[in-house]
Amino acid sequence: MLRVTDYIKKSLEPDSQSGKSHKGRLLIWNITNDCNLSCEHCYSSSGKSEIAQKLTPELVLSTVKSLKKADVKAVILSGGEPLMSPFLFDIAVILKDNGFQVHLSTNGTMINENNIGRIKSLFNYVGISIDGTEKTHDRFRQREGAYEASLKALRLLKNKSVNVGLRTSLTAYNYKDIAFIFEMAKKEDVKKLYISHLVYSGRGSITSEIDKTVRKKISSYVIETAFNFVKDGILVDIVTGNNEPDAILLLEMFKSRCPEFYDNMREKILEWGGNQSGKRIINIDYSGFVKPDPFFNYKAGNIKDRDFFEIISEDKLFSKLREMPRKLKGRCEKCNYLEVCNGGSRARAYAVYGDYFQEDPACFM
Repeated sequence: MLRVTDYIKKSLEPDSQSGKSHKGRLLIWNITNDCNLSCEHCYSSSGKSEIAQKLTPELVLSTVKSLKKADVKAVILSGGEPLMSPFLFDIAVILKDNGFQVHLSTNGTMINENNIGRIKSLFNYVGISIDGTEKTHDRFRQREGAYEASLKALRLLKNKSVNVGLRTSLTAYNYKDIAFIFEMAKKEDVKKLYISHLVYSGRGSITSEIDKTVRKKISSYVIETAFNFVKDGILVDIVTGNNEPDAILLLEMFKSRCPEFYDNMREKILEWGGNQSGKRIINIDYSGFVKPDPFFNYKAGNIKDRDFFEIISEDKLFSKLREMPRKLKGRCEKCNYLEVCNGGSRARAYAVYGDYFQEDPACFM
């Protein structure tokens, strides 16, 4: 994840206290594969199931000590749709009581007056997924009324003073709605907008991909908009995910628009380190398998059988992903920007080439 707004602020005002210090690891935990929607881009192919496995509170409790040993600081509870899990709030209580920052990633359609109180008390942040205009979103989510339900949840969370933001996944079907999403973020006065680029996993296939030239234009637009938001005092924290070459565009923008602050930005970007899958970002799926991120097919081990810290410490693929710079092939091997992006998405490389250390096929540089 590239915290675009955060780095812009810190680079323009290096002595200020703007932004947050992001230390430790982030765990994305898919606690169920059940979902009440059937989204076209879903990386886990979630849906309604009578036998879908769900994470139990007992397994979470038994893993807490190992998570702390691994320096996990924050946990995003995701799915499927996490509110489909009967154990969601029990799991959140365990994690919160053990000192973790606990976030909720949801489509929002199941948030209501009956559960808003518990959501407010347990989660440090809630991300609501909205992928464009009402027409685009409902088509994307394959359910009429999904947009209205998600927007209603967003507003309910805002009214109850819950820390809430928007999440948008960009594909060939909705990228033209990106300006609409920015306007929505301003209009609804959300504090964070997370823009995720497509990774080829589950139902999110390469056939939904954006042309590289178009992707670069979109990323440039996102970076420019973030810069203008900061300049105009618009308090929307823009973050991009699964497209680390965005950092290269951010550096280029600083070099042309404010060269006196370029070195500040470059220092921040190199400290960030590009793609962090398997290093500072780790995933546990709904069956207990540990993966470098949710888009990987690769499973290093299962927390039902082995200690989480041992799995990530001893696994060979995890070790190779932690190398800096990574030893990559294709265009990445001799790319001058490797120290900036760290090679981008390894899951996309595997989806296209069958090799986690080939070039990122979506890179627009």
